[in-house]
Amino acid sequence: MLKAICEACGKRILEFCTASGKLTLLLCQTLRRLKDANWHEVVRQMALLGADSLPIVLMTILCTGMVFSVQTAKEFVRLGASSTVGGIVAIAMARELVPVLVGVVVAGRIGAAIAAELGTMKVTEQIDALRVMAANPVSFLVVPRFIAMVLMMPLLVVFANLIGNIGGWIVAHYYAGIGTFTYTNSIKMLAEFYDVFGGMLKSCVFGAIIAIVGCYKGLNAPNGAEGVGLATTASVVLSIILIFIFNYFLSIVIYV
Repeated sequence: MLKAICEACGKRILEFCTASGKLTLLLCQTLRRLKDANWHEVVRQMALLGADSLPIVLMTILCTGMVFSVQTAKEFVRLGASSTVGGIVAIAMARELVPVLVGVVVAGRIGAAIAAELGTMKVTEQIDALRVMAANPVSFLVVPRFIAMVLMMPLLVVFANLIGNIGGWIVAHYYAGIGTFTYTNSIKMLAEFYDVFGGMLKSCVFGAIIAIVGCYKGLNAPNGAEGVGLATTASVVLSIILIFIFNYFLSIVIYV
C-alpha cells in the first residue's frame, strides 16, 4: 500500500517536472524567435485574440465594479468616509481585480481557443506538414500568438479600468448618493498612475502565460478528438492557476 502511494506520488512529481521543463523550453524558443515574427499574422492574431475579447471583458469588469461599489459605498457613507469611495474602488480595480479578472476571462476564451486550434492541427498532422516544408512551428504558430497576447492584454486592462470605474460611479451615485465630484476627486487624490501601470505590467505576464500554456497544450495534445478536448481543458485550468500564483509574486514585487 505504502509502496503504491509512493510510486504514484513519484510519478506525479516526475510528470510535473517534465511538463515544467518542456513549458520553459517552449518559452525560451519563443523568445529567441521573436525577431522572426510575421507581423501581418501578429496583427491578425491581435484582432482575433484581443479585440474580439473586448465585449466580454468589459461586461465582466462593469459588473465587478458595480458589485464592489455596492459592497463598499454604503458602509463608507455610514462611517463618514464617502469622500474615499472612488479612490478605493479605483485602486482595488487597477491593482488586483481588473488584471486578474481580465486574465481569467481571456484564459477561458483565448487559452481554450489556442489549445483547440493547435491541438486540431497536431491531430490532423498539419504541424508535421510544416516541419516537412522546413517551417518552424514555433516561429509560425507560437510567436505571433505570444506577441499578440502580450501587446493586447494591457490595452484590455486600460479599457476595463475605465468601464469598471464607470460602473462603480453609477452605483455610488445612484445607490449611495455620493456626488460625481466627490467620487472623481477621490480618485484624483488617492489613485496614482503607478497603480494602473502596475496592473498593465501584470497583464503582460498573464498574456504571456495564456499564450505559452495554450500553445504548449495544443502542440502536445494526445491524438484523437478526446485528446484535443483534454488539452483545451488543461490549458484553461493551468493558465488560471499560474495567473493566481504569479499575481501574488508580482504584487509583492510591484507594490510592496
